[in-house]
Amino acid sequence: IIMKIIDGHMHFYRTPGFDQLAKEAGHENTAEHYLKACKENNVVMSVVMGNAPLGPSLYGGTVPRVPDLAGPFDLEHYNQPKEIVYCAGVDSNALTEKNCRATAKEFERVLQTPQCVGIKIYLGYSLVYAYDKRHFPLYELAEKYNVPVVFHTGDTAGGHGLLKYAHPLTIDEVAMQFPRVKFVIAHCGNPWILDAMEVVAKDPNVYVDLSGLLEGRFDGAVFYEKHRDYFRYMRMWLDYVNRYDKVIYGTDWPLINIRSYIDVMKLVIPEAHYQEFFYDNARRVFSKINPLLPKEE
Repeated sequence: IIMKIIDGHMHFYRTPGFDQLAKEAGHENTAEHYLKACKENNVVMSVVMGNAPLGPSLYGGTVPRVPDLAGPFDLEHYNQPKEIVYCAGVDSNALTEKNCRATAKEFERVLQTPQCVGIKIYLGYSLVYAYDKRHFPLYELAEKYNVPVVFHTGDTAGGHGLLKYAHPLTIDEVAMQFPRVKFVIAHCGNPWILDAMEVVAKDPNVYVDLSGLLEGRFDGAVFYEKHRDYFRYMRMWLDYVNRYDKVIYGTDWPLINIRSYIDVMKLVIPEAHYQEFFYDNARRVFSKINPLLPKEE
């Protein structure tokens, strides 16, 4: 039996920078190429973190960010591949006390569609803390629609942004204030892996994904051995917390070669937990995925 995989964190966005990253990873930043690579590796569904502004605003708030690699996004007649669902991205820098409620209305019309399965907040790139009250209407919306909120945490690409906003310990506060919302610490808070796993251990409603930890294309076993101390450190805390039911596979594509990333993650995660990590956990956290998954043969 070939293991099915859900990529719980990737990007579907056309920019020169992403085009170059895809090339360096042995891919092309096109919908056609991505879907072919997914089929070759049995990735049956992918969760995109929205990057492109939806626009124009209907309610006077900040508009959600959406995928657009398969052509300009059409909310009314979803024109992205059926194997793609997404988290609506938040421009937190544009949130104000006056527009945050209107922003929630903008996001609600998107969350009412089947393919929008969560909300993504770009901590660090946006200079706003997770626990800033301007985010609260969005957390209330996530609770209403039973979708998770995914946070970028840890290092920021390109050196811009401020790391203090992206520290995973800041998620503890919102997890306590909104206990019925699932929160995902993206990138396992890298390099603050211990801190991220402590929040997972403490808060029942917090999960992590292991996306974006590597870049490029390589032999998985060789790369793992070269960086074995890093991966063993991660494995130490994964084992210590022992909540593999709360750890989600993701790639951060197009940063990484899909086959390379799968091969490395198979060395990081115990084989007994492959089913949870690569497939089941994403189904539970992004529960709106389930009706859209390919039917069992």
